[in-house]
Amino acid sequence: MIGKKSVSVEKEIDRIRSLYKIETENLNAWFGNKHVLKDISLKIRVNAVTAVIGPSGCGKSTFIRCLNRMHELVPSARVEGKVLLDGVNIYSREIDPVLVRRRIGMVFQKPNPFPMMSIFDNVAAGLKLNGVRDRKRLYEIVKRSLEQAWLWDEVKNDLDKSGASLSGGQQQRLCIARALAVEPEVLLLDEPTSALDPIAASKIEQLIVSLKKNYTIVIVTHNMQQAARVSDYTAFLYLGKLIEYDETSRIFSNPKEELTENYIAGRFG
Repeated sequence: MIGKKSVSVEKEIDRIRSLYKIETENLNAWFGNKHVLKDISLKIRVNAVTAVIGPSGCGKSTFIRCLNRMHELVPSARVEGKVLLDGVNIYSREIDPVLVRRRIGMVFQKPNPFPMMSIFDNVAAGLKLNGVRDRKRLYEIVKRSLEQAWLWDEVKNDLDKSGASLSGGQQQRLCIARALAVEPEVLLLDEPTSALDPIAASKIEQLIVSLKKNYTIVIVTHNMQQAARVSDYTAFLYLGKLIEYDETSRIFSNPKEELTENYIAGRFG
C-alpha cells in the first residue's frame, strides 16, 4: 500500500511539474551593488503567454534576461536563486549557458537584423553557428521559420535582399524568425512592439497568440491593453519585487493587491 501511494504521489508531482516550463525560486539579481530583483518566485505555464508588467525600472527586462542567463553577460551583474527549465536549474555549474540560450530564445525591443546580411542569412545565422551547412536543410528551416513568423509570403522573392531593407514590423518578424530557426522551447519578448506603428504592432500581437501553440512565451510590456489582449497570465513587478501573479483576466478585473489595482488604473507608472 505504501509503495502504491508513493508511486501515485510521484505521478502527481510529475503531472504538476509538466504544467510549468519555467520556475523561479527566490531569484535575486544585482548590477554591482544595486539589488534589482528581490526573491522572485513564480511558475510559468507551458504553451501559454505570460506578460510581465510594471513601471520603468521595476526589473522587468532584468527578470527575463535572468531566464536565459543573459543577465550575467553584463559586467558586474550577478544572480542568486534558481531558474528551473523542465525542473533543471539552468544556473547549475554543469549547465552550458550557450545551450540554455538555444532553448530559450529572445527578441529585443528594437528590431536588430544583421544589416550586412540578407534576409535568408539573417534567419540562417544561428543555424550556421551551430554547424548546419547543408543548403537544402538551411532553406527548409529558413522557409519554415519565416512562415511561422508570418513573413514568408512577403519576402519569398527577396531572400537575397538585406534584412535592413524591410519595414520596422517586418524586421521584428524577421528577428522572431531568426529566434525560431534554432528551435527554442521558450521565446522571451522584451517590449517587441514598442518601436512599431499600431498596424505592425497588431500583427505581432496576433503572431504571439498563434505561436503559443508550440512555444512557451514570456513578454515584457508597458502596454496594459496589450498584456490583456495577448497573455494568459500576468506578473506585476514593482521596485524589484513580485507584487501579484495570476491569470490575466483576474489581474485586470479583480486584482488582490491595491498596488496592482492602482497601477492598472494608471494612478502611477
